[in-house]
Amino acid sequence: MTIIVEMHGISKAFGHNQVLNSVSFSLNSGSVHALMGENGAGKSTLMKILAGVHQPDAGQVKINGQKVNLLSPRDALDSGISTVFQEHSLLPNLSIAENMFLGREPLTRTGAIDYDAMIRDTRRALDELGLDLDPTRLVSTLTIGERQFVEIAHGIEADASVMILDEPTAALNAADVEVLNTSIRKLCERGKAVVYISHRMEEIFNICDTVTVLKDGKLVGEQAISDLTPNVLIEMMVGRELTSLFPARSTMAGEVVLELKDIQLTENARPLSLTLHRGEIVALAGLEGQGQQKLSRALIGQHALFSGQIRVKGVILELPFSGITGIRRTQKLGLGFVPEDRKEEGLFLELPILHNIVIGLHSRRAAIALVRKYRPVVADIMQSMNVKAPNANARVRSLSGGNQQKVLLGRYLAAKTDILVIEEPTRGVDIGAKSEIYRLLREFTEQGGAILVLSRETLELIGLSDRLYVVHENTIVAEMLAIEATEHSILNAALKTDKKAHYA
Repeated sequence: MTIIVEMHGISKAFGHNQVLNSVSFSLNSGSVHALMGENGAGKSTLMKILAGVHQPDAGQVKINGQKVNLLSPRDALDSGISTVFQEHSLLPNLSIAENMFLGREPLTRTGAIDYDAMIRDTRRALDELGLDLDPTRLVSTLTIGERQFVEIAHGIEADASVMILDEPTAALNAADVEVLNTSIRKLCERGKAVVYISHRMEEIFNICDTVTVLKDGKLVGEQAISDLTPNVLIEMMVGRELTSLFPARSTMAGEVVLELKDIQLTENARPLSLTLHRGEIVALAGLEGQGQQKLSRALIGQHALFSGQIRVKGVILELPFSGITGIRRTQKLGLGFVPEDRKEEGLFLELPILHNIVIGLHSRRAAIALVRKYRPVVADIMQSMNVKAPNANARVRSLSGGNQQKVLLGRYLAAKTDILVIEEPTRGVDIGAKSEIYRLLREFTEQGGAILVLSRETLELIGLSDRLYVVHENTIVAEMLAIEATEHSILNAALKTDKKAHYA
């Protein structure tokens, strides 16, 4: 292996905030190098310097032994550095092919854009990832996972020698993760270097060779993955041992606050029933795309049920109800919905924390009834949830992923919501913030709340919940206590398709 990238003594400050302090980092050909640390540790800033988005205040970058000044992302791409950031950069109103060649479109002999070449080369790059996508398809029609793969395919097409993947699996299901891992291994076999930024421990130990850990903008250390255990790596990241990632489970459940009876998610689906009690966290588990999200979104009218009955705290919701009015109706009954994509569907990124939380207070009032004296409420929420921000006027976009998630949860806590339906509670959140969010959710149920949660991380569902329903082919096929559940038992239940639908 040869060294492709060397970064020496990199420092970077934004105003008075010293984000990086004399950090050194190197990449070898044919290797997958994990870059880890809590949110705010400096990982993304270091990689944005390598990607030409930011320029360092001090230090130097060498590629293949030659000092370079990367003044723009185009400079970085021309130098063989391709980046897939957690916040997607594709333009939704352009096609996949147009995004792949944006700013470097091939030309015909007459000087016109060679669309045939763009489509041909785009299809070849997509084929390398096993993606059956039409290169002429608009990006706006793609799922989050498909957009992630298109960005990775962009780097493959550009024949980059270094691929920076920032939370590459946050929006991928298990099958897509394996496709990604296969693609990463192929890149390494071709001598490429991959920087892998993730908060998922199992992925780091499965795919990476080396790990560099940052904390508070400083280098903690670099070690071979084979020399580490997950607990040791966590200690390096947070500066302390997390003796228990998940808080203790509930010892008793109260009254039923949410009941689904004889629900058919689609015309051909078998009916399902489900109950949720005060004081408990119930998980929807199973293979990706089996109906978990349809079920969660049916509660707010974003998925139209074929038949059945929904009862919230004894009140029967008349079906059907639309996504426009559904969320209002359920919020008035004290049910809050936290979507998977907090940036697109949950938060107003350009607005301050204050306004994002106060929206929750307004949502349960009449349109002309204004909320007064809300600042103390927001201050209490920020303090109790340990939201790390200068003040309540800080824009939500400026916060880390973990703090953005806390603000979204805080919206419903401020509104005195007592039922939460949560998709992907810790997507893109570091290990320390995960522990805090798990604690907050458990405290919410200890105070009489109830939570229905779904996540792509089966271990998260097992550790966080009290009970699990296993969903397969748009129905519930099993129910089990979380303390007795294992990944194997959940998968076994999900794959036994000959079972009759489960009734709670």
